[in-house]
Amino acid sequence: MKEVQFQQNILQPTKIDTATNFMANGDINIYPCAWEEGKSVTDGKRVRYQGGIEVDDDGRTRVKRWNVGMNGPKYNTIFETAHGSVKVTKKWKRNKPNQECVVISFKFQKKYGVALIRSLLAEEFDEVLSFMKTRKEETIWSR
Repeated sequence: MKEVQFQQNILQPTKIDTATNFMANGDINIYPCAWEEGKSVTDGKRVRYQGGIEVDDDGRTRVKRWNVGMNGPKYNTIFETAHGSVKVTKKWKRNKPNQECVVISFKFQKKYGVALIRSLLAEEFDEVLSFMKTRKEETIWSR
């Protein structure tokens, strides 16, 4: 299992003069002034961030970016079955260092019927259990 490093678009540390427009519908538009032409704030691409905005009475505005997706994906896929997948969380978790959780999910179509779904579920769950038996770590089952 390979960890994937995510490359982030980071704003370059640049100070520029801007014109800020507070719109009646709640939008805030920030434009660089004309004499700031040619300065680059990003790495050449448009960058989208989610964040929170605080505006004071005198117009001072602070934008705080949310830390969305800073640590990569939540789960790493170990393997997939015909109708499901087995994923594992990262090895670090708050209050539980060096523990990982295995997430098993199955998706069946309604048109299969109850009998077929039960037989397919039994077969695929046997695949998952045989994989779990090959793992060297101790597997703790919890609800």
